[in-house]
Formats: sequence, C-alpha cells, structure tokens
Amino acid sequence: MPGSCDYWMVSSAAGKLGSQASTLGVRHIKDGTLRFQFNREVAYYAKRIVDDVSLGKKSPEQGLLDIENEQRSLLNQSIEIAQKGVGAIAGAFQIAAGAGICYASAGVLCALAGAPMMAHGANNLYESGRNLLENRSDTQGPVRKLYQEGSTLLGGDASHGNMAYGTVDLGLSAYGVGRMVLKPDAWRLFRYIHADYIRSYKTMGSSALIFEGISDSVTGRSMYREYKDNDK
Repeated sequence: MPGSCDYWMVSSAAGKLGSQASTLGVRHIKDGTLRFQFNREVAYYAKRIVDDVSLGKKSPEQGLLDIENEQRSLLNQSIEIAQKGVGAIAGAFQIAAGAGICYASAGVLCALAGAPMMAHGANNLYESGRNLLENRSDTQGPVRKLYQEGSTLLGGDASHGNMAYGTVDLGLSAYGVGRMVLKPDAWRLFRYIHADYIRSYKTMGSSALIFEGISDSVTGRSMYREYKDNDK
C-alpha cells in the first residue's frame, strides 16, 4: 500500500491528465457526444492507474510514468493535428500568393515564382487536407512525387526528393515575404518607380507574419525528421 504522499501525487497527476484531455477535446472534437466519450475514456484510464497504485498492483513511480506517457501521447496527437491544419491553410495562402505574383507581374514572374508557388500550395493543401480527413500522416501529393522521381534519376532516393521539396517550399516562402510589392498608397499615371515599392512583409499584419513563421517551422521540423530518419 503506497504512502499517502505518493498516492496524492498519482491522484494529482491523474487529475491533470483529465484536465488536459478536456482541453484538447474542446480544441479538436466538435461533436459533443464524441468529446464526452473521449473525456470519459481518458478519465477511466486515469482512474484504473490510481486504483492499481492504491491496490499495490503498480508502484507510484510506474503509475506516474504511465500517466506521463499518456499525456505525451495526447500532446503529440494534438500537435500533429494542428500541423495538418496549418499545412492546409498555408497551402491555400500559397495558391493565392502565387496567383497574385502572376497577376502583379503581368506574367513575367509567373514561371519563375508564381506557378511554382501555386503548385506547392496545391500540393500542400492536398496532402494536409487528405491527412486530416483520413487521419493519416503519409499522404504524398503529385508535386512531391515529381521531386522524388527527379532525385531518383539523379542518383538519390525519395528522402532526398523530400528534402529538395522542403527546401524549395521554404525558398518560395522567403521570396513571398521578401519580394517587392507596391505600397498601399502608391498611385501614378504612368510608370511606378522604385520608391513606390516596399517589401511584402512590411504590408503584412503581425498575425500573418506569425502564421508564416509557424508554417515555415512545420516545414523545417518535417525536413529535420526526414534528415534524422535518413541518417540512421
């Protein structure tokens, strides 16, 4: 039979697990019945651990470890869902930004930046959207597969193609943020001059810049994991 202090620590950890599940349920599960079922299952799981510790079937240390592992699992699942959502929204923004580049440059920069940005955006939207709908994380869009095939032709493998895809994605993002755009108040009857232009990021709101940073960090994290998996 564990001491009262040890039992209190396990009970407290179980309560925190329930609170975490409730918060994540509100964030990710819109259906009230499903959310209630999820919270109940986590609560039952936490109670079983507390009961096992109380009956001496598990040590307090093992009970705390089991609860910690469950908390980590729930958090990782939440992060994965959030990343898929960010990827889908970022993809839609990329499509719009690419179309804007083609329009603003009268087609001059379309092949260089606009079209690739729209292609990457459509691919990111497809991958993230399908991952969300089908609860998976391994969807590969047609553009990514082109990078993989190109890498294979050059003597590499699919992971090198994924790294190239991520690098280009980050490069397009940097170009989109740093490119010169017309100032909101610029107006001329004939030709615009250099002073009429401003870096794109200066016209973006703080929320848009923060989202851009989050999106790029998700891409960077994916590339890092790809590198680590390939390095094993």
